[in-house]
Amino acid sequence: MERRPQKPLSSQRAAAAGALTAMARRLRQPLPGAQPRLRFEMPPDYEAPAGTAEGDSEARFGDPGPRMSAKHPLYVGFMGTVGVGVALLLYWIGSNTTQLLLWIVAALFIALGLDPVVRWLESKRFPRAAGIVVAVSTLTLAVAGFFATLIPTIVQQVTQIVEQAPRWIQDFIDSDFFRSLDSQFGVRDRMTQELEKFVNNPAAIGGIFGGVVGFGSTVANGLFGALIVLVLSLYFLAALPAMKKWGYRLAPRSRRARVAALSEEITASVGNYVIGQAVVALLNATFAFIVMSIVGVPFAVLLAFIVALLAFIPLVGGMIAGVIVTLIALSAGWQTAVVYAICYFAYLQFEAYFISPRVMQKAVAVPGAVAVISVIAGGSVLGVLGALIAIPTAAAVLLLVKEIFIVRQDSH
Repeated sequence: MERRPQKPLSSQRAAAAGALTAMARRLRQPLPGAQPRLRFEMPPDYEAPAGTAEGDSEARFGDPGPRMSAKHPLYVGFMGTVGVGVALLLYWIGSNTTQLLLWIVAALFIALGLDPVVRWLESKRFPRAAGIVVAVSTLTLAVAGFFATLIPTIVQQVTQIVEQAPRWIQDFIDSDFFRSLDSQFGVRDRMTQELEKFVNNPAAIGGIFGGVVGFGSTVANGLFGALIVLVLSLYFLAALPAMKKWGYRLAPRSRRARVAALSEEITASVGNYVIGQAVVALLNATFAFIVMSIVGVPFAVLLAFIVALLAFIPLVGGMIAGVIVTLIALSAGWQTAVVYAICYFAYLQFEAYFISPRVMQKAVAVPGAVAVISVIAGGSVLGVLGALIAIPTAAAVLLLVKEIFIVRQDSH
């Protein structure tokens, strides 16, 4: 049998490589009717242009592309959704932290009121820390001493009211006015039926107990809130200069000086207003107590305390206090009530024309109509605290309108 001559090994390898290459070419050809598959290819190595620094990102990576237009539907929809979400988040936080926000506002109000005293002590070469300790300690001791003196008298007079209440009720029942009402409408029988129904109703007795417990929790919450307000006032008073500086830096540099000047004037006027209103309320209550003691109005100490609280509310507080005390003075006789009303309302006129202008001369003046509207609006929103801060807030708004809006309008 004849043997074929074998090819050299290198020729065999070359033939095998050629066959593999031909097979690969056939595999790369697409099937009939099929589309070629797109392949991902890595970009070639980037070479920076000549003379380009290594850290020059714009030259290295090219100019940035155009920004998305603010009118693009995607941009408008996204930013609108984000804005609604932020607004809902702020509303949820505010609705769940209302009590804390009220404490913060009260503490800031007290801190602004004590700041003029601290600055006056600083002008006398007191360190600010020492001035803060002196101001806060004086305020705390004054309030504690006032209540320590007042509470026993109030308890005694409230006890007298409770003890005398049955006699007052009996005198009213025995009066001719009540007898005429009873003969016409059967008031006595109706009251007896309602009283028996109330006594035999367990839910009513439970409501009384719940009311007592609620009153105790309210007192405890009030004491805790007073402590929180005192601590926050101390911190705000210590950090007030730093807070102002950081707040001013939020404004543009070109307007920072004007913002600082307006803010300093507003905070100074608020502080002067708080101190002035405290002095006016103290003088008002002192005069009312003296008149009540002279003419013989019952429960003079308790009523003087109520007058002092109401006198903190500007404009309407003194009028409300005068009406309340006059009505209570009717229990001692109409002559007593008339004498007290004449003296007290005459003092309110003297206070409005002579005392308040001198005490409030460094505070921002607010028109009477604006003051009344702001007090009513503040009291409707935040209660007594809102009525107290209504006048300073209105003064700040008027100052901003005068110094910004009106100046801008006059320049055109």
